[in-house]
Amino acid sequence: METVDLDLTADVVTLTERLVDIESVSRDEQRIADAVEAALKAVPHLDVLRRGNTVVARTALDRGERVVLAGHLDTVPLNDNLPSRNDGSLLHGLGSCDMKGGDAVILRLAATVPEPVRDVTYVLYEGEEIESEFNGLGLLAASDPDLLQADFAILMEPSDGVVEAGCQGTIRVDVTTYGERAHSARSWKGVNAIHLAAPVLAKLSSYDARRPVIDGLTYHEGLNAVGISGGVAGNVLPDVCTVSVNYRFAPDRSEEEAEAFLREFFEGYDVRVTDSAPGAMPGLDRPAAKAFVEAAGGTVNPKFGWTDVARFSALGVPAVNFGPGDPMLAHKQEEHVPLEQIRHCEQVLAAWLGDGR
Repeated sequence: METVDLDLTADVVTLTERLVDIESVSRDEQRIADAVEAALKAVPHLDVLRRGNTVVARTALDRGERVVLAGHLDTVPLNDNLPSRNDGSLLHGLGSCDMKGGDAVILRLAATVPEPVRDVTYVLYEGEEIESEFNGLGLLAASDPDLLQADFAILMEPSDGVVEAGCQGTIRVDVTTYGERAHSARSWKGVNAIHLAAPVLAKLSSYDARRPVIDGLTYHEGLNAVGISGGVAGNVLPDVCTVSVNYRFAPDRSEEEAEAFLREFFEGYDVRVTDSAPGAMPGLDRPAAKAFVEAAGGTVNPKFGWTDVARFSALGVPAVNFGPGDPMLAHKQEEHVPLEQIRHCEQVLAAWLGDGR
């Protein structure tokens, strides 16, 4: 396997280009992890270790406060969008937005801020874009939770260079109705399970979204049918119909509370949980968070979608999302990131970390 050298003294845009040009589709992160590990091990003020294709670098300055900066190294599969292309204002290419611009910022800070005013743990991890069992941050939380302990964490997912606090949780359930099969020519002899699902859809249509205010931020929950299945044949009344429902719940509710709400909401129906992930509280009352928000300009938005900040929240570490790039461009063939956003994120974080020398 060809060795790749990363120059952490290069400017952050050049470093982003270099990272984008290292193909790192999920489950094939060894090459980029090798390059990241080698580059960080050459930085004298960092302690570096590796778990699989996840690399962790830490300062040990006894600052009394520790923060985490984290980003994933993997991308979705190629779509004729490599190598990178810099047109002078945008950097195009797979992973440029999601999230190698953020990774480049992490690496530059790790190398160029030798004595930050707060201790820092830098985490560059594998397997974010695929099944949770491969997620390097989740694996690290299971194997070495002490490495992720901190007062505050920043996940550098694309957020258009604006702070997005916490995230909402997500749970999916199957709501099933049961009927009785019959020939459609003699439908009165059976019970149509699809028709029995009509009240389920009506309840969803009339749902009044909850909008709790947490740390001054207004979250907006969502409860929606995202799939429906049923049917046997063109001349048979179906005896089973299942409506798949996704509930995006604000972070002041636990997974257990979200499930209890759904079971009450669909009382009388067969409800089965198929997938669930907790939300993350923003924790904007923490001193490190307050200082970061101030350094970032004071604007904070709630995060409605789910991100890996929830993994920090599960460890008792409040977290926010902050990174260059429009999240709406993630996974698109035309994925790109504004050069100025990459530079802006580096400047904000460098100012927040400061220099204790």
